Amino acid sequence: MKQFLFFILFTFCVFHLKAQKVFSVDYANQAEVKVFVVKYENQADLKVFKVKYENQSGQNDGKWYFVKYGNQADKKIYFVDYENQADVKIYFVNYENQAGWRNQSKRHYFY
Repeated sequence: MKQFLFFILFTFCVFHLKAQKVFSVDYANQAEVKVFVVKYENQADLKVFKVKYENQSGQNDGKWYFVKYGNQADKKIYFVDYENQADVKIYFVNYENQAGWRNQSKRHYFY
């Protein structure tokens, strides 16, 4: 019985994880989340690291993989021109270990 419960719990957890596969759309009305890229790290809600391969993407931890087609994405984003139009402000970091949320209250946008 314990093994069965463990299997159910494990299966539930694995399929509930959201990888951060994103697609950049051309129009704001197509997006689920509007983002603005800030100039300085301390202005960001989320620090993002762009990974090279899909299997390196994280679970809402700032490791993004940009997919080629919208239907492959977990989230469709639109890059806005002005900070006040954004749902989430991001900053692109150079190293994977720098990625992560600075403002936890905005985390729900990527679930």
